[in-house]
Amino acid sequence: MRGLAVILVAAAVLFGVYHYYFKKMPVTDEGTAPTQAISLTGVRSDLLQIAQAERGYIALNGHCASLDELISTNSLSVPRTGRDGYTYAVECSGGEFTASARHLPAPEGSPIRYPNLAIDAHMQIGEID
Repeated sequence: MRGLAVILVAAAVLFGVYHYYFKKMPVTDEGTAPTQAISLTGVRSDLLQIAQAERGYIALNGHCASLDELISTNSLSVPRTGRDGYTYAVECSGGEFTASARHLPAPEGSPIRYPNLAIDAHMQIGEID
């Protein structure tokens, strides 16, 4: 009987630690859910790949290219126009560009948000409106 009580107490303590650990998981962006961390990391990685492809395209051709053109010329190694609800776009202005990842806003009253991200020719990723 004593052994069963020890097992139950140990299970309760482990459940408490497990529950506390996942309630305190870090998030990558303010106001986002911990489960979004993987998705946002993938979006940032995609934006970096798009920016590197765009810089290479500008170096070879002297002008900026749209996302579809980067994909069709195989300049972009992972041809992807979006991920997990985010859609990617490239805006050109001469030799400068901005690649953005936008998501539809979360439903009204939702505790999470979907940050819109962008990267510029200087390889700086930031949140945009």
